[in-house]
Amino acid sequence: MTAHGDAAAVERVFRQEYGRAVSVLARAFGDIDLAEEGVQDAFAVATQRWATDGVPPSPAGWIITTARHRIVDRLRREASREDRHAQAALLHAPAERDEELAVRDDRLRLIFTCCHPALAPAAQVALTLRLLGGLATPEIARAFMVSEATMGQRISRAKAKIRDAGIPYRVPSSAELPDRLPRVLAVVYLVFNEGYTATTGAELGRDDLLVEALRLGRTLAELMPDEPEVMGLLALMLLIAARRPARTDDTGALVLLREQDRSRWDRDLVAEGQSLVRACLRRNQPGHYQIQAAINAVHADAPVAAATDWHQIVALYDQLLALQPSPVVALNRAVALAEVEGPAAGLDATDGLGLALDGYYLLHAVRADLLRRLGRADEARAEYDAALARTDNEAERVYLAHARAAAGRPAQ
Repeated sequence: MTAHGDAAAVERVFRQEYGRAVSVLARAFGDIDLAEEGVQDAFAVATQRWATDGVPPSPAGWIITTARHRIVDRLRREASREDRHAQAALLHAPAERDEELAVRDDRLRLIFTCCHPALAPAAQVALTLRLLGGLATPEIARAFMVSEATMGQRISRAKAKIRDAGIPYRVPSSAELPDRLPRVLAVVYLVFNEGYTATTGAELGRDDLLVEALRLGRTLAELMPDEPEVMGLLALMLLIAARRPARTDDTGALVLLREQDRSRWDRDLVAEGQSLVRACLRRNQPGHYQIQAAINAVHADAPVAAATDWHQIVALYDQLLALQPSPVVALNRAVALAEVEGPAAGLDATDGLGLALDGYYLLHAVRADLLRRLGRADEARAEYDAALARTDNEAERVYLAHARAAAGRPAQ
């Protein structure tokens, strides 16, 4: 194996197996920091060994076993109390093949630990990306536009809180799951949304976070295949991500859904997402992620924007509003209603949302577009100004500025 091939293999295995290995060792030793350090040491050894020996048949098992030995060796070198702890850990740590079998439960334990309600939402996201995704602290810091030191402190404090508060490494009981699972799904969806449309920066989105969110979604679907909302979230992310190749033109400018070249959509992701939506419909246990996925499946069914079944989309938004009333859902329904009953009806449906969504740029962007379609140029420009003042994403700002200019000059 070449040096380049070796490095690529280690990087690939790192992305695939880091979370698995940390999960197993955090459970075995009860210490996230020890688990992370052991796994990092194991990958450093792998970089040297695999160059000559090749990638082992079971990379996860190799990494877990090597990391466990490194952790125990470290503990043995420390004080006598810790030495006894290390001996006990060695006796009770699972054998390699048992660890492989336990990975499913261990990864779930770690996911729910990262998303424990005792941790702040920002810390939940950071820990999930760090421990399950294997992203380095600088990568996470760049994604969320904070300094590396700030992100490092956030992650360190979250780990300390898990340790000091005795937050358990366990999957919630069936009675607790309805309260705990939504937070896990919300964290993954937050990562996805930041990847699809970044809060700030020159690029429209962040592909690294998009990939990580999809990987986390697939992991949850693998670990919890009987949870309909897990499947609904994965379907939703797949159907939205499928549109990514058509979201910008050759210059990098934003292209709205109705203007996208749908032949550029990723048909494999569309097919996978639609298959999951059909499976969710057969279960007949609707949840808000499943309904959102169904809405995006209707969009994916249309070969061109003009063929979209907007009546069905409005009906699905009605169902979503009944299940989860929120101003954002009401705004999205207004957009769909405008396609069925015209821009005046859509505009009327946005009335009253300003109190809850005034700081949300999309409210003003939607109202600006509807006002433009009604020929109310002055009001449209004012709403475009309000939208511009509420987003720091450069691609969105460029689009809004062009739309504002196209709305016509104010009356003299």
